[in-house]
Amino acid sequence: MTKYDVLTIGNAIVDIIARAEDDFLIENKIIKGAMNLIDADRAQFLYDRMGPAIETSGGSASNTAAGVASFGSSAAYFGKVADDQLGEIFRHDIRAQGVAFDTPPLDKTPPTARSMIFVTPDGQRSMNTYLGACVELSPEDVEEDKAANSAIIYFEGYLWDPPRAKNAIRKSAQIAHANAGKVAISLSDPFCVDRYRAEFLELMQSGTVDIVFANEEELKSLYQTSDFDTAVEALRDDTELAAITHGAQGSVIVRGDESYKIEAIEIDDLVDTTGAGDLYAAGFLHGLTRGYDLEKCGNLGSLAAGIIIQQIGPRPQVSMAQAAIDAGLESA
Repeated sequence: MTKYDVLTIGNAIVDIIARAEDDFLIENKIIKGAMNLIDADRAQFLYDRMGPAIETSGGSASNTAAGVASFGSSAAYFGKVADDQLGEIFRHDIRAQGVAFDTPPLDKTPPTARSMIFVTPDGQRSMNTYLGACVELSPEDVEEDKAANSAIIYFEGYLWDPPRAKNAIRKSAQIAHANAGKVAISLSDPFCVDRYRAEFLELMQSGTVDIVFANEEELKSLYQTSDFDTAVEALRDDTELAAITHGAQGSVIVRGDESYKIEAIEIDDLVDTTGAGDLYAAGFLHGLTRGYDLEKCGNLGSLAAGIIIQQIGPRPQVSMAQAAIDAGLESA
């Protein structure tokens, strides 16, 4: 039976990435720096107005799986695509990066999800996502052998929108805990937290979730406070382990009474923040499954995030394993 370090569950999305000015966002009523769910008509409207674009497989949890694999850990993924052109792109890309992906595709409709991502000159990304086939992920898509044989199951908060996906996640969590695995959540987006605050807190407080990944704004939204330190202190009581990214200030890791402040790496050029949190989680989870101390896990996360924001697109274009060696965080 194949064993996996990390199994991720998420929305299988093909990203369509284009540069745009702030005026374009205003003119087209796009909320800057957030993920906005849109319907098929809105997706076509924005696609018609995009400039030259890059199409690349994305989706938060699948980006994390690709990052985990790039570090040299074993990764698997659950997510739903359709049997169409974008679905084939997604399947090819994630498998080519060494991730086990065997979720059966839908027969054409609804089509594979796509996200129109507009990157402004400051590197901020504004995502406009048509979920399409993603909403069809169900408990029947949970491969019990993979769930039972994964050290950590990680899912994205974005996936909490489709009702049947919630059941798939709960089923996966039950299997994980029955087999000594851990379960992690990424809070994904402040707007996502606003929609499901009570449910996310219940997942944490009930022990369904063991590990939490969030950024500063997501965490403050979760606890409905404008003070970062207040939110961090509240989080300590609600989860076993948490990593909170803090932009250029790095990240904070908390476990019980322990705290670790992790510095962000120095970068040459901020190009695109798409996937920064996803790759931070990849580096952190890679370290955690290797048994590294939390400070080293955080430094691996910072390394991965710092590399990904210096390129267009959310999937690693260099070997994270080699980058970790070059940074002195791992040995050859």
